[in-house]
Amino acid sequence: MARITKKQLRRIEHCEKVFDNLTEKVESLKKAITELESARPLVKELEEYYAGEWRKDFEADEKGLLPPDLKRGVLSEDGIYNLLEEINELEKTGR
Repeated sequence: MARITKKQLRRIEHCEKVFDNLTEKVESLKKAITELESARPLVKELEEYYAGEWRKDFEADEKGLLPPDLKRGVLSEDGIYNLLEEINELEKTGR
């Protein structure tokens, strides 16, 4: 009967750690995908805003009509577009 070497034991221990690490990451990704799926109504709401009233709000900001202390990240043209595209890509890869 063949003997088990220390090298073989180290290899198994190392791969066990890799296995555990990847298992944890996959579970975390599955949870994140579920959370993103449950946020679909919010994504739809943001898409509708961007396709509709967003331009009006953006132009009001450009004219300086909004209060200076108003948080307005949603009015960043690249910001909202990039977020929606990123969500779209994540939904594609998560399926």
